Amino acid sequence: MKIIGLEETDSTNNYAKINIDTLADRTVIHAKRQNAGRGRLNRKWVNLGEGNLFMSLVLKPSNFFNEIYPNITQYLSVVLCNVLESYGLKPQIKWPNDVLVNGKKIAGILSETVMQGSLFKGLVLGIGVNLNAKQADVDSIPDKIVTSLNLELKTDINLEEFKNKLTDEFFKNYDKFLENGFVMIKNEYINRNCFLNKELNVQLFNNIESGFAKGITDNGALILQNANNEESVLTIGDIL
Repeated sequence: MKIIGLEETDSTNNYAKINIDTLADRTVIHAKRQNAGRGRLNRKWVNLGEGNLFMSLVLKPSNFFNEIYPNITQYLSVVLCNVLESYGLKPQIKWPNDVLVNGKKIAGILSETVMQGSLFKGLVLGIGVNLNAKQADVDSIPDKIVTSLNLELKTDINLEEFKNKLTDEFFKNYDKFLENGFVMIKNEYINRNCFLNKELNVQLFNNIESGFAKGITDNGALILQNANNEESVLTIGDIL
């Protein structure tokens, strides 16, 4: 595992994608400051300043794209929950990979596939975790109820220690996950969920699917049952 530390960048994911040809598998890129981070569905990730985690992992598990690779974000959400639990918290997962503490979002996860024509170059797995933020700053974030680890614990957080815990926990079972896929973490994922057995509205690009969250498939997809008892299986979307 190689670690690259940056003082500032627009986005650690962008840096990784631009330099992916020269970056080794399992390279960890982190930045003290990030000024143009992005979340899922091209949302802007709000920068809460230094002391928070801005990190991307360069992953080159094979020379071809595997159907389990999209589930790596869900694997990371479980990994993050494990780390947060080591701080005494009880995090929950909102499908597909949002991690919440006390109902408030604490992290953003974004995986991007890098292709050159039909050639699979690798995955860039980005994560931003709110570790040290001011209450006024998280309160000012539009559209989302947000928190940070220091606000939950009422103490400053050691960024380097958190980063090392997260990367160690990620790579501890990473090879097993590549062999087994989502089914390996399915129970852990479901045990931390905050969305099953509820009526949901899920945004899929310009459409909204509504229904009862009946379950999760072995591939990490969400099973919704509508008022006519018809089921739909969603592999992408955002719970509103």
